[in-house]
Amino acid sequence: MLAVFNKSIGKPPKELSLPVAGGNCSNSSPQEIAEVFRSWRSDSTFYNLSSGNFLALSHHDENPAHPRSIVVMDDIFCIFSGVLHNTCDLRRHYGLSRQATEAMIIVEAYKVLRDRAPYPPDQVVKGLEGKFAFILFDSKASVLFLARDRDGCVQLHWGTAADGSLVCTDDPNVISASCGNRHTPFPPGCIFISGNGLISFDHPLNKVRGITREDAEGNISAVIFQVDLFTRLPSIPRRGSASNWADATVVEGE
Repeated sequence: MLAVFNKSIGKPPKELSLPVAGGNCSNSSPQEIAEVFRSWRSDSTFYNLSSGNFLALSHHDENPAHPRSIVVMDDIFCIFSGVLHNTCDLRRHYGLSRQATEAMIIVEAYKVLRDRAPYPPDQVVKGLEGKFAFILFDSKASVLFLARDRDGCVQLHWGTAADGSLVCTDDPNVISASCGNRHTPFPPGCIFISGNGLISFDHPLNKVRGITREDAEGNISAVIFQVDLFTRLPSIPRRGSASNWADATVVEGE
């Protein structure tokens, strides 16, 4: 799976744009990334959105234990990779039929958060039992929503394109070819929401920091995102508006 969103929607953490020593120094444009993915994945299906944003799905080299699927409902696009172990409970909870897939469940969970917001998004993702990663985009609200299970069982990588766009994929070769030396694994147990930034769903009130590691010569050898248990984020009082579901929990740290 692949998704590319311009930085006005998928504003990545600044640490994600730091070059890591030893890698390819050249990152590609969104158009070049799309061309490379098409050439490598002849079975891929593209979903072109406004402003050059796009998602793509391929079943090439798919792990049978972590199948990929996509659903488009009410102008919401969701690519899901992996499996949920509590689908029956989730279907009942969201009033869905027995035929509802994992991707459909994620879309319905997002719609409940967006429209009614009875509890913060970290609580919803925390209730997903299984091995998964997903990329969701609400084209009407221009909201991007990413998540990965807490054990990191399903691959998800993110990086920046040449124009600063956010690139997300489950393929390490695609992210390396697309982003050069400006990419890193998406942190397990975290969610990323447009406007909110990166949040741990186990520690939603603690800041998730981008930590740089340096080699003996002082060059950045890796960028790793992890929870800072000593830095808490300020909470925002709920205002009851359906439009502020995403920012009802925390604000993005500086």
